[in-house]
Amino acid sequence: MKIPIYIVDAFAERIFSGNPAAVCPLDKWLNNTTLQNIAAENNLAETAYKVKEGDEYRVRWFTPKAEVDLCGHATLASAYVFFNRLGFTAKEISFISRSGILSVRNDGDILTLNFPTDKIEKTDIPEFLLKAFHERPVEGYKGNLDYMLVFESQKQIEEANPVLDLVAQSGTRGVIITAKGNEVDFV
Repeated sequence: MKIPIYIVDAFAERIFSGNPAAVCPLDKWLNNTTLQNIAAENNLAETAYKVKEGDEYRVRWFTPKAEVDLCGHATLASAYVFFNRLGFTAKEISFISRSGILSVRNDGDILTLNFPTDKIEKTDIPEFLLKAFHERPVEGYKGNLDYMLVFESQKQIEEANPVLDLVAQSGTRGVIITAKGNEVDFV
């Protein structure tokens, strides 16, 4: 079986920078094991698969370990492939996903993604997440998909070495860590 694959650097102005994603347009869905194995072989943060369903396109994203509900950079990468490699000529493309409809508008050199809103709330940080980091965060937040931990300094983020087995216990897509930056607003 031959499957086209595109590697696209999202959020980048030059090759080998930004956030890479694999994009695989498919004629029909393959079984989940095959999709997962391809994503593991690609070994990128996400591999996006698209299949045309009627007049619409469905998108699914896989990390090397699991399917995820939402991935912005791989959605932008997918739209880039449609607009620049597959001859899609409309100004906007919409993808059906497990997180709802995601639309990407093509304005020449700029692609704009209409990303779903996440409601985040301040929360107590679970003990296992506190143990996952060598430094203690000053605040914790939880959204529909992620935890976000706020630390005091950029240095703490740069030197973070989380215990990933503990992070994996979060039951969320992941854990975002952030702090005020030294020369930028945040890191």
